[in-house]
Amino acid sequence: MAGLHAGHDVISVAVPTNALLEELGVLPPGMRLVPVEVGAVPPSAEIIVFAAEVRHLLPVLGEIEGLRLVQTLNAGIEWLLPMVPPGVSLCNASGVHDGPVAEWVVAAILNMERRLLRFVDAQRDGRWDVSGNALTTEPEAIEADDLDGKRVLVVGHGSIGRAVEARLRPFGVTVVGVGSRARDGVAGPESLPELIPGADIVVLLAPLTDATRGMVDSEFLSSMHDGALLVNAARGQIVDQAALERELRAGRLRAVLDVTEPEPLPQGHSLWSAPNVWITPHTAGTSRRWKRRAYRFVGDQLRRYALGEPLMNIRTDY
Repeated sequence: MAGLHAGHDVISVAVPTNALLEELGVLPPGMRLVPVEVGAVPPSAEIIVFAAEVRHLLPVLGEIEGLRLVQTLNAGIEWLLPMVPPGVSLCNASGVHDGPVAEWVVAAILNMERRLLRFVDAQRDGRWDVSGNALTTEPEAIEADDLDGKRVLVVGHGSIGRAVEARLRPFGVTVVGVGSRARDGVAGPESLPELIPGADIVVLLAPLTDATRGMVDSEFLSSMHDGALLVNAARGQIVDQAALERELRAGRLRAVLDVTEPEPLPQGHSLWSAPNVWITPHTAGTSRRWKRRAYRFVGDQLRRYALGEPLMNIRTDY
């Protein structure tokens, strides 16, 4: 979007006090960084770098004088978009989290297919679990499987979906992508009823929208074949959690969930004790270096803004 910068002599950029400012690189003359303490509200700023440390600004964005751009470090923005005042542009950090989320998805799939968690329990108990050994005299007890020939349905085939596909293909997996609309090499949501029954693994990466909220309902789940695996790295609200738990407890489906509804999942919630499920606390996109990548991306955006060049990842809907 060209021409977003109005040519001000000083461009004020609100950033968290503990931001990795060295990763921004060299910024243009006249771009002034204004560190924001936790709980503080800057009276004015042309740009806000929106991170977890400044989430307290969410309800007061409309009160910040001169605001023209909100640049978030997140990819998902359904919670932020409605709070951005009219006339203010919003850019997400699509692309920053592709690698870590894709790695988490692959790790989740391998963990469940190879049944690795059972060996963690066995090690804790000091027990040599021979049922997982190919040399056991009872080969029917071996439950682990490999990925060669598996069919994976990726629902939400954007940049993260493409990263997942690139990492899965060397395993001999057939990946079928589904997007918000049909395009070259990617099916549309209308194809889901015919695609779901043939999928060994369904990976959810779709954004939370009116169209995807509750999309994975009892009908969706019941059409997955026995023993299929559901991997959710998107949003908990996309899945009918009660319907999923029924399938898990029936022993018909398996799941790996990085997101739940609600979040955090309360202590004592029945999903914690459900069989055939592995839960991680919304950490799929988190890695030791993700913030460094994010702030390098932000630095690029700030330079584009100052030069009046088109910005990346402008979002008007999701």
